[in-house]
Amino acid sequence: MRPAPERRTWPPALRAGDRVAVVLPAGPPSPGLLATGLDVLRSWGLRVDPVEAGRHPRLPYLAADDAVRAARLQEAWCDPDVAAVLCGRGGYGTLRVLDLVDWDAMAAVPPKPFVGSSDVTALHAVLGPRCGVVTLFGAMVATAAITDPAAQDHLRRALFDPRAALPAALGARTLVGGRATGPTVGGTLSLVVSTLGVDAVPPPPDGAIALLEDVGEAPYRLDRLLTHLLRARWFDRIAGIALGSWKACGPPEEVHEVLLDRLAPLGVPTAAGFGFGHCPGQLTVPLGAEVVLDAEAASLTLAR
Repeated sequence: MRPAPERRTWPPALRAGDRVAVVLPAGPPSPGLLATGLDVLRSWGLRVDPVEAGRHPRLPYLAADDAVRAARLQEAWCDPDVAAVLCGRGGYGTLRVLDLVDWDAMAAVPPKPFVGSSDVTALHAVLGPRCGVVTLFGAMVATAAITDPAAQDHLRRALFDPRAALPAALGARTLVGGRATGPTVGGTLSLVVSTLGVDAVPPPPDGAIALLEDVGEAPYRLDRLLTHLLRARWFDRIAGIALGSWKACGPPEEVHEVLLDRLAPLGVPTAAGFGFGHCPGQLTVPLGAEVVLDAEAASLTLAR
């Protein structure tokens, strides 16, 4: 594989009338949620391609077989008439397609918005660096987030004005003081751990700001995941940490203690409670963008 570009380009802003594609690189969507999400995109003046929503012939937790899911992703990204590629949902399956995509062909395409979260973290980890583009970790089209007015609005703003400042995160708090500037990496913690050792996934760049969140992981499992990253030296190049939501991960005070215990000894600026991840009002946040983390003020803003 060719080395990934060191710096990433912001994707162009969408405009009314643009054509967008919704892909399903992981699990099958609820037909009702998918229809709702497509209607939301159309209400923003976007033209939306039809979505082939099927299932793997033997594994019902996958939207189609691996080759089909990879091909649909690549076709959408490489289509010059498609202005943005949005993922329908996560679940599980993106790790299975990473080796089936022609990344050289993908990298030859001019940058465009790519949106997804949760299991799609694995695709962000490859697509962003290989294609040299800032990607968007946010609400997906065939999930309940698309019915959340605040999450919906954050996604719309990110698509139509990708360089807009990150929205304020009410309730964010300091874990370790300090200030750091660097490119964002990360996403859903369990998927970040799953990409360790994957040839296509580069390590974090020097001075990166880690964005981490998860869902449904008990405190002891969060401990295990973070300890794995620590032992794998994933945090060695990290200059700051911004933590998102930890939905259904157990009592918040226990989650807080795990995060503090595992991350505070790193001594890098760290703040928690940012509104990205599996949470109401889900923020759409950029991966691969230069940001400023002011842990004292518990703020995360784009570097200017």
